Amino acid sequence: MFKQLLGWASPAGPKARLSVLIFHRVLPEPDALFPQEIHARRFDELCGWVAAWFNVLPLDQAVVRLQAGTLPARAACITFDDGYADNLHVAMPILQRHGLTATFFIATGFLDGGRMWNDTIIETVRACQGAVLDLSAMGLGTHVLGTVAAQRAAIASLIGQIKYRPVAERLKLTEQIARIAKVQPPQNLMMTSKEVKAMRQAGMQIGAHTVSHPILVRLTDDQARQEIGNSKRFLEELLGERIAVFAYPNGKPDEDYSPQSVEVVRRMGFDAAVSTQWGASCMGDDTFQIKRFTPWDKTRLKFGLRLLRNL
Repeated sequence: MFKQLLGWASPAGPKARLSVLIFHRVLPEPDALFPQEIHARRFDELCGWVAAWFNVLPLDQAVVRLQAGTLPARAACITFDDGYADNLHVAMPILQRHGLTATFFIATGFLDGGRMWNDTIIETVRACQGAVLDLSAMGLGTHVLGTVAAQRAAIASLIGQIKYRPVAERLKLTEQIARIAKVQPPQNLMMTSKEVKAMRQAGMQIGAHTVSHPILVRLTDDQARQEIGNSKRFLEELLGERIAVFAYPNGKPDEDYSPQSVEVVRRMGFDAAVSTQWGASCMGDDTFQIKRFTPWDKTRLKFGLRLLRNL
């Protein structure tokens, strides 16, 4: 049923619509702290549905065919942001088992033992042995951690307070939180450079995602050029090939990146870029602001219906 309906909503040719799915992590097992986070069994199920319903293409090929009006019916791409190690060790084998390909956007500054600032918060709260995390001296409040729900609330509060601060300040604050909590967060959450190469050699596509995952709209044009250009150059030197696609960190138009950010990406020599604006892209849309979306529903029926509605 869904294959027919999706073909009606996204026919082949000039009237095609490109669905691009976005993921971040695929955990080996469900996480009690974040039960909605995608894990291996869930991802395997989703890949089965996607493989049955869609014609999944590499993103760079899909963009060329979108512009030319030659996309197949039910065209789709799968993308991952940030560069987590579980993308290689958990997600990629599942993709391969279903005959699927994906594009992985790498924030290069976190490779080889680095850690994203939000993960420092998450893993610090998770590992904190105290019933209360007092950050009032930092102006970040006092947080009760006695239950899983309280831990989730603390994480949400801290991320909300720190998310839109400058990169250096975010790093300083999150490391200070870890010291106060007397926690050493893990250093193996992200891929190594060697693992990025292994992923590319396995046939997956690699894209750039800046160096330190800043909010681009908060940067000067020079700072944005450094973040975007340095990530592109690093990956090109690592892989020995041109990097053609880019993902805006966070990815909400105007809130996270601006028209000036888009222009910087164009001038850096990319062919396309993806946002996190919901929807599906049509022929004639700006290929430097490709829409992305992933249904959160757990049943096949609701997942399919939401994808259909997205088209």
